Amino acid sequence: MGCRDVHAATVLAFLSGTASVAGLLAAVLLPNWRQMRLYTFNKNERNVTVYTGLWIKCARFDGSRDCVIYDPQWYTAVDQLDLRVLQFALPLSMFTAVSALFLCMIGMCNTAFVSSVPNVKLAKCLVNSAGCHLVAGLLFLLACAICLTPSIWVIFYNNYLNRKYEPVFSFDISVFIAIASAGGLFFTSILLFLWYCACKSLPSPFWQPLYSHAPSMHSYASQPYSARSRLSAMEIDIPVVTHTS
Repeated sequence: MGCRDVHAATVLAFLSGTASVAGLLAAVLLPNWRQMRLYTFNKNERNVTVYTGLWIKCARFDGSRDCVIYDPQWYTAVDQLDLRVLQFALPLSMFTAVSALFLCMIGMCNTAFVSSVPNVKLAKCLVNSAGCHLVAGLLFLLACAICLTPSIWVIFYNNYLNRKYEPVFSFDISVFIAIASAGGLFFTSILLFLWYCACKSLPSPFWQPLYSHAPSMHSYASQPYSARSRLSAMEIDIPVVTHTS
């Protein structure tokens, strides 16, 4: 059965999911969710840009890489609703995606190292590889929704802040990283769903197994049965030779 082999699609899905989780981690740690640019009319002073992240805040003068104000306790005093939501949404999305990756690994290890012929007595206890990938696809899709919704909200909330105060706010690179990571999670889930639907027919070379193994020496043992053993000696047909004169 094709579903019991490791395919290029499942490996690509695992790699795509891993890259998406790495992108989410970078978006969580980088202090680049929102910039607030403060202008001054004093020719002797330089403009200041405040970089706001989910956990820290950093203020820099133009042309400087050093933070003149560094607040590592910013996560306890976040006063922007979208960033507060992201503090809970992104770690939850990462946890969901990591769980999906763990299921993908279980499914691939099961198909790679477990005999292709199941033991009838232990069939109920074996891990269903195709089922692992299907549940992983659902978890990747859930992680995408958890990450994508608040990340897009940052863009609209940034426009709200510019209308409410002054047009000094702009969203930063972490927004694009989070949205791209959500796209990677969505691509991973779609790839797993397509594999699950096409793994039995395998119409394309892309779905073919990555390795070729010798056919298993195991075979299903049929129950020994001999109908002839139940016949008595009197029931066995004995050829009769007739003589013709």
